[in-house]
Amino acid sequence: MKIKYRSDLDASIHEAAGDLYELGLISPQTMRKFDKGCLTQITALSPTEIVELRHHAGVSQSVFASYLNVTTGIVSKWERGEKHPAGPALKLLALARKKGLEAIA
Repeated sequence: MKIKYRSDLDASIHEAAGDLYELGLISPQTMRKFDKGCLTQITALSPTEIVELRHHAGVSQSVFASYLNVTTGIVSKWERGEKHPAGPALKLLALARKKGLEAIA
């Protein structure tokens, strides 16, 4: 699996850290921090942001729910602020926000 970095700079930094790790110059714990830093950052979304994301994609709650593999009721509760997305759904929302809903299709 090829890692996709946020930028060329991130790729260069991670590659240099990997080389230092292989030479034994940085610890496994430090390398794990570099690995974690390369992942897509996940932040909580407000109900308004979820509605805006869905409206920007031009889909209904039902279709939006299908993309995220959740129920329509859950999407409705997120949009009303009764519940908050977590786990895999939050990761998918972060990716959809960054790259568009078609990125998780």
